[in-house]
Amino acid sequence: MRFLFRLLPVTGMLFLYACDTDQQMSAEQYIDPTIGNVSTLLQPTKPVMHLPNQMIRVYPLRKDYTDDQISGFPLNVVGHYSGPVFVVKPSTQPLTTAEWQRRLTYDHDLEIIHPWYYSTTLIEDNIKVEFAPGSKTGIYRFTFPEHVTRQLLFETPVSFIAADGVTAATFFHGDVPVYMYGKFNTRVKSGTVSDTLPYVIFTDKSVDPITFKYAISYVSAANAKKSFDREIAGKDFADVQRNGQESWKEVVSQVQIEGGTTAQRRSFYTALYRCYERMVNITENSLYYSGYNKKTDSTSRPFYVDDATWDTYQALHPLRMILHPEQEEDMLDAYVRMYEQSGWMPTFPRIFGDHPCMNGFHSTIVFLDAYRKGLKIPRLEKAYEGMRKNAMEATMLPWRNGSSCSLDTFYRSNGYYPALHPDEKETVSAVHPLEKRQAVAVTLGHSYDDWALAQLAKALKHEDDYRLFATRAENYRHLWNESAGFFMPKDSAGNWIDIDPAFDGGPGGRDYYDENNGWTYLWQVQHNIPALIRLMGGERQFEARLDELFRKDPGMPKYAFWCKFPDATGLVGQYAMGNEPGFHIPYLYNYVGAAWKTQKRIRFLLDLWFKDNVFGIPGDEDGGGMSAFVVFSSMGFYPVTAGIPIYTIGSPVFSKVTVALPGGKQFTVIAHHCSVVNKYIQGAKMNGEVLTSPFFTHQQLMEGGTLELEMGELPDRRWGASIHSLAER
Repeated sequence: MRFLFRLLPVTGMLFLYACDTDQQMSAEQYIDPTIGNVSTLLQPTKPVMHLPNQMIRVYPLRKDYTDDQISGFPLNVVGHYSGPVFVVKPSTQPLTTAEWQRRLTYDHDLEIIHPWYYSTTLIEDNIKVEFAPGSKTGIYRFTFPEHVTRQLLFETPVSFIAADGVTAATFFHGDVPVYMYGKFNTRVKSGTVSDTLPYVIFTDKSVDPITFKYAISYVSAANAKKSFDREIAGKDFADVQRNGQESWKEVVSQVQIEGGTTAQRRSFYTALYRCYERMVNITENSLYYSGYNKKTDSTSRPFYVDDATWDTYQALHPLRMILHPEQEEDMLDAYVRMYEQSGWMPTFPRIFGDHPCMNGFHSTIVFLDAYRKGLKIPRLEKAYEGMRKNAMEATMLPWRNGSSCSLDTFYRSNGYYPALHPDEKETVSAVHPLEKRQAVAVTLGHSYDDWALAQLAKALKHEDDYRLFATRAENYRHLWNESAGFFMPKDSAGNWIDIDPAFDGGPGGRDYYDENNGWTYLWQVQHNIPALIRLMGGERQFEARLDELFRKDPGMPKYAFWCKFPDATGLVGQYAMGNEPGFHIPYLYNYVGAAWKTQKRIRFLLDLWFKDNVFGIPGDEDGGGMSAFVVFSSMGFYPVTAGIPIYTIGSPVFSKVTVALPGGKQFTVIAHHCSVVNKYIQGAKMNGEVLTSPFFTHQQLMEGGTLELEMGELPDRRWGASIHSLAER
């Protein structure tokens, strides 16, 4: 089917054939892991082979899809796009140190990539490489040409415990132990070059192809063998491949779609696939290695790592609360255990510990969102203890962990993070030399975090805490500059710092904002949108500023703008689709009675920036962070404010979406007459009752509701013009 998709634009006949074939495809067959494999500027997506939320993640090591050479094939990639371990390369060449360094040439058109299966041919060597993933295991298959010396090179020292058994050990990020146990399907002869470069030679010419089954453990070599024996010892390549496809079919078929174009289906299901790339379950036989106390711990429930709440709190966690609430509960329980083991509630939990990255304590928002959506959090008080400690004692400095510094003390006393004037020398040594203070971004982000903490305090009857954090939730007001019409920085004396919010602040605007300029941070008060509307002078002024955002030219060539703001990609005017702080912004029209503009913008953004090709991601995808926006928006609704269990309606790209929910229920979106042109809502019903506002509740969704929309080619400006009280809560 992949080659067929490439031919679609050529003739109408081929398009009709593709559409006919399209009806016979199951959901997982639309997934194309190469979508987004060439980036606009920064990180491309990787064609990751893995099972949903499982530990083994593999992709060929190359720069991006434009690269026609592969450096090697890892047995696992420990972190999100980082930490390939036990890299192997097949070879037929003389064994010299240069052979370990040689990159392997392949042909893109001979490559097959699915989440459950990978195949490529190394065209200079005529070696076929195949891979299929398990949960803690994987299997490679190598087909060599006849009459050659068949070899496999390892880039990590290995030990051979038997004629066909292999063990190896290494470390990730300095102190995370990684163990491997594996077996070939034939006898091997082993050796090393220069005492450090191991290899095996396959001497039995009657065995072809060569397979290598293996297991990975972060606990011990013995645990790796246990996982091997339990999961893969009795399976062949076809078994692992088939089990992988069935696993993917099960999860992505949870959302069934009708209508839409083939391209929209491919983009949608590929986005859904990327929502399962992390967090990952690292539990092995009731044991797991914890980077939070640097030891092996036992557990009765799965332990998950590898998250980035700055990227995932807005859409990925809320999506999982719909599709897999019990799994989300396990992930949040892992957060609590991380706090118990390390003394801090993490925000970027990796396998090695909490990664100091970005800004904010947005795990607090995730906990509130889960609590208000009815998820079971048995140790909520313990979680609250950790979140409160972060809010009261941890530093808010970007890309730093640990205890408070003088800037944090100032914030808690004065209600904003103090900024430096342009060219003023930094006086606080703890400030990251590149990431800077991000003073406006920090103030806005922690206002949201403290609002979430206030709501949890109120629910848990910590009244004094509620009053404290509810007051701090209003801190964003301290940086609203009415004359400028932006959130602007102040110095420690309370004086405004006169900057151009569209361009000042050094690389990425980080002196004041973060990766984006003041136009993006103008809208970062998700927890109190009615108040933000009032700050801007009312609904019509708010709507006009949104229009201006999407139409305002940067005033310079794109190369000049991106030299300063390389993360602010996917530009439409000053709006940046390619970075997480922009996700909710197109939906804000719904809050001022201009729902048709949300419908227009969302459809345009999906069509413009999320094509089903290698350029189909406008910025860093961030392990499901951006893809969850695509999934929600394609279905026709979005959670603008994580922590408030309400969804706002956009414009679905499919005529029918059916979401299978826990307990056998279904949530259905029906969009009559929906098409590429018919994007505007003419009328709506929820469970058969007329719906005049573009909002509905999480409870309505999870009870198995039906949202029914009438679509047309021109806007009906009356629909959604009367804002329902849900938007005010």
